[in-house]
Amino acid sequence: METTIIDYGTKIKKDSLAYNLHSWSAQGGLNPKVITKAEGIYFWDADGKKYFDMSSQLVNMNIGHGHRKVVDAIKEQAEKMAFMGPAYAFDVKSEAARKIVEVAPDNMGKVFFTNAGAEANENAIKIARMFTGKYKIFSRYRSYHGASYGAANLTGEKRRFPSEPGIPGFVKFFDPYLYRAPIPFKDEKEATKYYITQLREQIIFEGPDKVAAIFLETVTGSNGIIIPPEGYLKGIRDLCDEFNIVMVCDEVMAGWGRTGEWFAVNHWDVNPDLITFAKGATCGYIPLGGVIVSSKIADFFDENTMWCGLTYSGHPIGCATAVATIEVYKEEKLMENSKKVGSVLGKILETLKTKHKCVGDVRYIGLFSGIELVKDKTTKEPLVPHGNDPEKIMKNILGMLSSEGFATYSHDNILIVAPPLTITEDELKEAMEIMDKVLDYVDNMISV
Repeated sequence: METTIIDYGTKIKKDSLAYNLHSWSAQGGLNPKVITKAEGIYFWDADGKKYFDMSSQLVNMNIGHGHRKVVDAIKEQAEKMAFMGPAYAFDVKSEAARKIVEVAPDNMGKVFFTNAGAEANENAIKIARMFTGKYKIFSRYRSYHGASYGAANLTGEKRRFPSEPGIPGFVKFFDPYLYRAPIPFKDEKEATKYYITQLREQIIFEGPDKVAAIFLETVTGSNGIIIPPEGYLKGIRDLCDEFNIVMVCDEVMAGWGRTGEWFAVNHWDVNPDLITFAKGATCGYIPLGGVIVSSKIADFFDENTMWCGLTYSGHPIGCATAVATIEVYKEEKLMENSKKVGSVLGKILETLKTKHKCVGDVRYIGLFSGIELVKDKTTKEPLVPHGNDPEKIMKNILGMLSSEGFATYSHDNILIVAPPLTITEDELKEAMEIMDKVLDYVDNMISV
């Protein structure tokens, strides 16, 4: 039986390499793991090895793998009505939109459904331009908003480069990354004042009458779990109000309990004009994303055509999945668990920062965290330079974690730790013992 499983795994890998194009990779040297099973916070490969899913796959499996309630909702909807066009009204589409608006900030009014986060951001760009009649779109350098053409132009980091030369009107600005700030700010308020003043000046130089929207990941995700300093989001809100600019919070990764709130923006008591979402809305069980629009913008489209449309907008199975997923969040009190276990994670991370000379900084909010690795704590020299790791140091560290059963990913010199919101304190502690062990190796490596 074991031989049969291994042979089957070998065939899967062979076919995958022969017929699949794998994301973000040169294809020639790939050796993908063959996964045969996933349950709760774990998954297993074809050799029977068990892994802690410590990044929730792509920070989307918030409710863990194989949740029966959500699986049953998918089956029931597929049998009832697998598809209906977006022009029609039907039960799960209406219910999903209502449930989303109910947990969103209180200024939100309606939802436009998409298939994923990139499409959500694509349509948010269009909505902002239609609503304001302006065309320039501001976004930050340390950001990822998707890989489709518009979302890639919105993205600030290197994954935008293949889409350049890009679409006219996209403007980048720097976000407050206080660990690596060029100025030694005395506190977060001083940093906020500096960055907001800089952004205001940039808006003036770009022409406020031309700027339609400011996009920002509420908490920067893959680019390092960068948490906004005190007053920063309110400062963005004030600039948007001053210059009639649409404030867009990309909550594709940070939303749906990841930070301990339904949406991360709730931590700072700020109401954006648009929220884009995906990932945790269905936790990957079925693709679904969307744009939540304020009541003011929803009212605008009562008299003005909204030129947005997708064949699969409001897909019945996706909407049924979202309804069931939202119910799971509530029934299992996953917002509360994200805060509770997240506080344990924060303490563990602070201990690792104190213990390991390779750990320059740790950042965490709820179950959303990053470990920034350095060669020297005093100079803050990163373990690998931005966008350049020719010796594949981070890949090797990830390989060591994986060999011990800890699955996650990295960006530049930052390890992401973002387990499913269903994780228990004991499970978290067991997994983080693996991280501690691997960081011992990294300490020794930088001492050589």
